[in-house]
Amino acid sequence: MSEMDVVDYEIFGSEMQFVEIELDPEEAAVAEAGAMMYFDAGVEMETIMGDGSRAGFFGKILGIGRRLLTDESLFMTVFQNKASGKKRAAFAAPYPGKIIALKLSDIGGTLICQKDSFICAAKGVSIGMHMRKSIGAGFFGGEGFMLQKLEGDGYAFVHAGGTIRELELVEGQEIRVDTGCIVGYTPSVSFDVKFVGGIKSMFFGGEGVFLSRLRGPGHVWLQSLPFSRLADRIVEASSKFGDVKKGETGKGEKL
Repeated sequence: MSEMDVVDYEIFGSEMQFVEIELDPEEAAVAEAGAMMYFDAGVEMETIMGDGSRAGFFGKILGIGRRLLTDESLFMTVFQNKASGKKRAAFAAPYPGKIIALKLSDIGGTLICQKDSFICAAKGVSIGMHMRKSIGAGFFGGEGFMLQKLEGDGYAFVHAGGTIRELELVEGQEIRVDTGCIVGYTPSVSFDVKFVGGIKSMFFGGEGVFLSRLRGPGHVWLQSLPFSRLADRIVEASSKFGDVKKGETGKGEKL
């Protein structure tokens, strides 16, 4: 794995945030395609296959294969400061929520997170895949068998919907979480899916039949507004609006 770039950063905004990274000469950041907001003149942008953290032909092929398995884009973008002074590049969140800045060396070097949560990182951070070992977790855990795995000792920035809650679980401590509300966790946390409730809960509870079970020790990050929940509300509202439009003529007059 290549040496990590150490970057300074600042997060702006409240609900629709973006992160601005300060790059020293020759420092670089890597981002998901489409996350870029702006960058200073003197910063060069290059689209690469994989995450750029693995050297050699076979290392690059491995990185590309991992991104295929997690259903991510094959391409990422590197922003490198080629000027003699400090330059900036900024990356925006895709929907309302918060950006979490994580120095991977402070949490043991690895974060397992939901797909599509990664925004950008210091160049050298590896963005790979994590396969769930539990069949139940794979089928009913809300994200399938494949999650993202961020490895390294530099900064990584991930996005979550709504408000963020960070928890440090001690040995044996267990919480039950809506499957979509998990942003990420450290590898020491045990993850499984548990069937909850009876027939009434299944049909009328409105909370789903399966909950995620997280057991410590380790760190957990939760979100109050999963994108799937936001999308469901938008679809529901669109359907109601469509029903109203059906009662109108082409001129907008009610029948």
